[in-house]
Amino acid sequence: MQGLAVRLLRCSGLLRRNFPTCLSSWKIPPHVLKSSQSEALVDMTNNELPFAPLQTFTDEQITIKNSVKKFAQEQIAPLVSTMDENSKMEKSIIQGLFQQGLMGIEIDPKYGGTGASFFSSILVIEELAKVDASVALLCDLQNTVINKMIAKHGTEEQKATYLPILASEKIGSFCLSEAGAGSDSFSLKTRADKKGNYYVINGSKMWISSATYAGLFLVMANVDPSAGYKGITCFLVDRDTEGLHVGKTENKLGIRASSTCPLTFEDVKVPETNILGQIGHGYKYAIGALNNGRIGIAAQMLGLAQGCFDYTIPYIKERAQFGKRVFDFQGLQHQVALVATQLEAARLLTYNAARLVEAGRPFIKEASMAKYYASEIAGLTTSKCIEWMGGVGFIKDYPVEKYFRDAKIGAIYEGTSNIQLNTIAKLIDMEY
Repeated sequence: MQGLAVRLLRCSGLLRRNFPTCLSSWKIPPHVLKSSQSEALVDMTNNELPFAPLQTFTDEQITIKNSVKKFAQEQIAPLVSTMDENSKMEKSIIQGLFQQGLMGIEIDPKYGGTGASFFSSILVIEELAKVDASVALLCDLQNTVINKMIAKHGTEEQKATYLPILASEKIGSFCLSEAGAGSDSFSLKTRADKKGNYYVINGSKMWISSATYAGLFLVMANVDPSAGYKGITCFLVDRDTEGLHVGKTENKLGIRASSTCPLTFEDVKVPETNILGQIGHGYKYAIGALNNGRIGIAAQMLGLAQGCFDYTIPYIKERAQFGKRVFDFQGLQHQVALVATQLEAARLLTYNAARLVEAGRPFIKEASMAKYYASEIAGLTTSKCIEWMGGVGFIKDYPVEKYFRDAKIGAIYEGTSNIQLNTIAKLIDMEY
């Protein structure tokens, strides 16, 4: 017996050498991750309290949230069914978004914007999506992508030219995806060739949101294909530019009032003064815009899921079967409790990512988590709500089936769910 113990001890060194080093001993302090390192409390302003819950809002944010809720219920809700059926957003809704100051939320007041925070944009998107995800998307892209890119990378002349009209009347559209460049978006083929003091753009784009209504397009084109994605440059292209053609609106499953169109560029001449930022940095700008935009999509998915849930619960509390309310069956109560918990988790992920952006801290992993999870929960919530409502949940006389259709896009655009999981895993790999 003693000989066996000695042999085991002799072998233990060999066994240890075959284990990953992170398992060598419980006595060795674990590797400290960036995400787990404590940081000093940042001075909080605008009525925010130190260590306040994520759902603590400033007076301004509460006012914005309540105002948008009223606007959505009174002006958007009566038109949702018609817009969905006709695949067209009513002009009065678009005008209302501008009149309410919801298309220039973060734009500096000197350019005609509201001058509010990124978190305020997220609250607005969430509230709009509770009523119609298509309207929320229009507002989302304008604020978290278009305005943000111009404000961050534009020259003073470009800001003075475009930000005031984007805040008051003109919709912007982000043009990145192509037929052969979806998740692998930086393999795009659209080219921009220099001719004197202007560039000539040729190529095509696919799945371009807001294209029907847009007056300004932020177009990603490659000025030097030999440099690969490092030749991608962003151009500001006005709608009435000769050679720019907006194709037929796609007949989609969901978010039907939000136009999605192909674009073609046939010798589109753009002055070099319309280059946004630096030549060859378009891919960086696109990545940055999408990282912010994903939090907006998370808010959209969260809002539509919450809107569907809010519509369904009163129905199952009122409908009776077998002599009692449907809500009183324990099996259903457990499902409701689970969905409510998932919604709250999605909300906290989304709010946390938005707070990180405002604090100037790294947020890419958290943005991907929020976008991925909120999209998944939107699909699960809307599906369950249809089941809880039974037959009336399955017909178009009621909004639940529309919420279900609208939710599916969350797992696809601004980075598919698999792309989000890749990003999350990559960052975890780096942290460890």
